[in-house]
Amino acid sequence: MLEHLTTELSNPASEALDSLSPREIVALINSEDAGIADAVAQQSEQIAKAIEVIAHRLRHGGRLIYIGAGTSGRLGILDAAECPPTFNSDPSQVVGIIAGGPTAVLRAVEGAEDSPELAKQDLKNIELCSNDVVVGIATSGRTPYVAGALEYARSQGAYAIGLSCNHNATINTRSDLTISPVVGPEILSGSTRMKAGTATKMVLNMLSTGAMVRLGKTYGNLMVDLQATNTKLTERSRRILAKLAMISPEDAAIQLHQCGGELKVAIVSQRLNLSPDEARQRLQANGGHLRQALENDPD
Repeated sequence: MLEHLTTELSNPASEALDSLSPREIVALINSEDAGIADAVAQQSEQIAKAIEVIAHRLRHGGRLIYIGAGTSGRLGILDAAECPPTFNSDPSQVVGIIAGGPTAVLRAVEGAEDSPELAKQDLKNIELCSNDVVVGIATSGRTPYVAGALEYARSQGAYAIGLSCNHNATINTRSDLTISPVVGPEILSGSTRMKAGTATKMVLNMLSTGAMVRLGKTYGNLMVDLQATNTKLTERSRRILAKLAMISPEDAAIQLHQCGGELKVAIVSQRLNLSPDEARQRLQANGGHLRQALENDPD
């Protein structure tokens, strides 16, 4: 069965890969990578639908759960780990699970991807519920661990999204929605950490970023819900406040201090001439959405 998967086929363009010079290897990989964005673009409607579902469920207390094996699992964990520092989201809101557990992030755990029961247990361990969205990531589209995860997700009323890089993937029949950017055979046959991995990361970037934008975690293209946990992010908070409130960086630093380092509170306080507590209450009344807090008339 594997020999019929696009991701397992031999790429004619790289049949002489081991005889190429470093410059020729770079040119070949770059040429093949050029088509990845087009493959992802062909899945735009499905990705947009997924963003709407994810945002809706997150808004109502659900979670976004990525689950996969090997490279797919690692990419899900990476995207989940980046959400709290980027969007100030609760670490439990976007979760990454990999077959074989934390050990598998750095080293392959043999046989873990072949067990659908293991996936079911992993989802039980995090108390999967009907409000959640489960994104099963399997570039081959047939990984038993991921198929098992999606089947269990649907049985619990969770929304199941299958992400693969092959047409007519096995996981499609276990999913409520499928996303399938088909990027063709890899330069290194079967090494799906390459084109398929890049396509997967692009899709995951869109899912988490799109959902967080819909939840009001940004203002325009600015990260207004970031956590100022280091010097770079503290300085970024000051620049954003200075820009949106049209004040000096020095005054922005003072305002941020008065608002406990909460950037959105500082923006609302400065723009609407409210106390930090009043600004905080206004944000809460608007679901934390900065634009709505600034533009909606109070009841």
